[in-house]
Amino acid sequence: MPQPQGAELDAVRARREELKARYLRPAGQRQATPVRGVHHLALICRDVEETITFYQEFLGFPLVELVENRDYAGSSHFFFDIGNRNLLGFFDFPGHDHPDFSETIGAVQHLALSVSPERFAEIKAKLDAEGIEYLGPDRGVEDSLYIRDPNGVGLEFYREELGVFEETPLLT
Repeated sequence: MPQPQGAELDAVRARREELKARYLRPAGQRQATPVRGVHHLALICRDVEETITFYQEFLGFPLVELVENRDYAGSSHFFFDIGNRNLLGFFDFPGHDHPDFSETIGAVQHLALSVSPERFAEIKAKLDAEGIEYLGPDRGVEDSLYIRDPNGVGLEFYREELGVFEETPLLT
């Protein structure tokens, strides 16, 4: 994907600084969020069994429910426990084409999952042992491992505490 350069890059950076100055309030001046948090993130999968095998058997996320989608006959709706009372959900839509992942407006770029340093090392070793490609510490990204699931969904295993970004607490 082409990146902005020169004057275009300067304009993009200047616009970000304008937005930051206008909207980013100091921690003590921010309003409380009006919701309790993410109940689940719902994504689409090509193959239910392949997705369950990847998330539960390979990554270790327990499957906690598998039911028929109430909005689409024959479609499955299923959930994995991704920790901290958060769920990752999937639907399949039998009979529909599912094109390859495309980084575009409205698509999920990636899901960042907080992991301990120990779990980070375990995941990296497992990916290496299985020959699964990733972007990570060996390629210039120190605290993250990026992979794609069988559906093209981007996953980041982020060696960082929840509510913290690049060692800076964003939430109090």
